Amino acid sequence: MSSRLFYVLVLLIIFTRLVKLDWGNGHFFHPDENNMASAISRLSSKNLDPKFYAYGQFPLYLTYFSFRIFSFLLRQGFTDSLSFTQSILLLRFWSAFFSILSIFIFYLISRKIFKKLSFSIIFLILLIFNPGLIQFSHFGTTEAVLNFVFAINILVALIIPDLRGLKLINYILISSIINGIGLASKITSIILTGPIFLSLFYLFIKRKNKLSIILLTQVFIIFTFVLYTCLSPFSIISRHEFLSSMSYETSVATGKLKVFYTTQFLNSKPYLFQFTHIFPYVNGVPVFLLSFFGFFNFSKKVLKSKNQRFKWLIIVLPSLVYFLYMGQLYTKWTRFMAPVFFVFPFFASYFLHSIKSTTAKVLLTILSVIPGVIFLSRYFTEDIRIIASGWVNKNIPEKSTIISEGGNVIDFPLNAKEYNISHFNFYDLDENVDFPLKLERLISDADYIFVPSRRIFKNQYGSNFPYSNKYYRQLFSGVSGFKLIKIFSGQRGILNPENAEETWTVFDHPTIRIFQKNKQQK
Repeated sequence: MSSRLFYVLVLLIIFTRLVKLDWGNGHFFHPDENNMASAISRLSSKNLDPKFYAYGQFPLYLTYFSFRIFSFLLRQGFTDSLSFTQSILLLRFWSAFFSILSIFIFYLISRKIFKKLSFSIIFLILLIFNPGLIQFSHFGTTEAVLNFVFAINILVALIIPDLRGLKLINYILISSIINGIGLASKITSIILTGPIFLSLFYLFIKRKNKLSIILLTQVFIIFTFVLYTCLSPFSIISRHEFLSSMSYETSVATGKLKVFYTTQFLNSKPYLFQFTHIFPYVNGVPVFLLSFFGFFNFSKKVLKSKNQRFKWLIIVLPSLVYFLYMGQLYTKWTRFMAPVFFVFPFFASYFLHSIKSTTAKVLLTILSVIPGVIFLSRYFTEDIRIIASGWVNKNIPEKSTIISEGGNVIDFPLNAKEYNISHFNFYDLDENVDFPLKLERLISDADYIFVPSRRIFKNQYGSNFPYSNKYYRQLFSGVSGFKLIKIFSGQRGILNPENAEETWTVFDHPTIRIFQKNKQQK
């Protein structure tokens, strides 16, 4: 790789991850981000218990203590607490940081598997412009950390079969540290240790001194748990609260506990849902399709080579196990699939590299990065909800009566003093016997109706939701006496993003619809 190309790619990695981390115009719409930021803002030198156990404490402490260090280095003195906004922005910075590290690690993985540099460059370019990885680098959540953990585990798993003695022990310890960080970020990252255990099992079979491999495995487990305890101590200290939180999260994830924000998964098909509502969107259609050709070509070639079979297994088997476990859960959120996003660019790169025509290869690579470029561009425009808010304040008369939807984490950002807004709880429309009549009265009095996202009308339809289904069907068809006067959308592409799993759009680029009552109805 020429030094010029190297610097260009490094700048692209940094730019795509760090640009516009302050997106949202001061409004923060992601619930996990908000929960973590609220927990961080409660921390102080006298109290390090975040009182929040859905995640581990590592990302919270990393944000809190790094802010204190930054403040000291900037000669602002030690700041004992962070504001909510400061917590959000620093959480996003660390997500971007781990996303950058992950890309470099995946590049090293490709260099371990393929000797030709051209393959690794194509893979690197597709990773840089992967829409899903770009999005999660701009959310102050744990997905970027978990991607980093999985990448390190794959790389170490590829390296350790060639090591012996002290070097082997050092790599096992490094992996322990990384996996301790992973567990201290999110307990489900235990699934991401698969590559390490697979590689250790390979060593156990191949080497005569099997006792040493057993001891190494024990060292890995013990050091991982010790670091997890150090980085997430209140998961142990406040174990009753932690276990209670884990019990709730597990019940929601498995569908044992049905809650309003998981309605979209009702009757969803395991595995098929991810391939129709997640992977085409987070990878872009070109990479998604090309990856299938690459997978079959790669498998056909690699399985013929004994030296390459293990490398193939390290990439495919842990990713497949992860997908099979997470994919069968009742809740199939996009973030659950984040650690295996890299698989599609990897195999798409293999297919692109195998194309003999340089022109075709270049054109298909350009086509493959277009979805990522389009996705990244939305961060350079004002948040779609702020644009819609400005239009409303300019075009809808003051004191107008408006129906909007409640339960969307943060209300549509309007000046409530200027409008008579009812944030109706549509989630309970089909459960509460009084709500249908209440909604009829609101519709009768309303001048405008806002549909701030797809969260309800895409989820609550069919015979299970008779009132919701009727309301949205009549609203969209005009039967209810309202006409669609404005649509705000930051979404572009071959596929309609509103057909994706809802969290792909609702936190950073929802489609907003505004309906006005027909004059003759008044």
